[in-house]
Amino acid sequence: MNMRPAPTLARPATAAATLVSALLPALLACAAPAAAQLSPPVVAQALALATDAAAAMAPADARVLASAGALDPRLRLAPCDQVTPYLPAGSPPWGRTRIGLRCTQGPTPWHIQLPVTVQVLAPALVVAAALPAGARIGPTHLNLAEVDWAAAATPPYTTEESLVGRVLARPVAAGQAPRAADLQPRVWFEHGDTVRISARGRGFAITVEGQALTPGREGQLARVRTESGRIVVGRPVGERLVEIRL
Repeated sequence: MNMRPAPTLARPATAAATLVSALLPALLACAAPAAAQLSPPVVAQALALATDAAAAMAPADARVLASAGALDPRLRLAPCDQVTPYLPAGSPPWGRTRIGLRCTQGPTPWHIQLPVTVQVLAPALVVAAALPAGARIGPTHLNLAEVDWAAAATPPYTTEESLVGRVLARPVAAGQAPRAADLQPRVWFEHGDTVRISARGRGFAITVEGQALTPGREGQLARVRTESGRIVVGRPVGERLVEIRL
């Protein structure tokens, strides 16, 4: 009786290798760089647009520098005869941002976003030596230096009056420009203090006195009772001063 040999089953490792070999060309195509690289003139146009947008909001004496980042290497861009840069809605004007690039003349329309870093270099106050959290800033702690205003979400300070006497909420390194987040909020008045209430509306402004029902901490709303007994809510903006927008 003749016995046929049982069919040999492919081992999992062999099957996987076969599958990878079959898919290798497609995988390499996906990992290949963009078929049509952005030309230097297109990148220059994008950086010029970023520079102009930042300069519109920068100090008058600022130097604005923009540099382009790398595109996703998996992109495969079709050839394009005309690429138009634009500012995507919601993109910040400086710092780490993006410039949109749209193919407006080519066989296959496309649009991408180019990563861009924009520096805004202008004079601002920096600390001469490292200061710990809790330190009170004095005039001798400050120097004027060129600072990248775009390095943080809030701008640096340019006048001593805005920093002298402020207390640090966290340490700052030598040469660093203190920002709003580095400072402890100011307390403009305490509970029970007599305060001035400045009410402003369209075409009018009045000032009356009142009594603080809560402390007046910078960046927080405070409750105040007016002389007539009415309780209002306003924003502390100065020494024993509350502002109300009507």
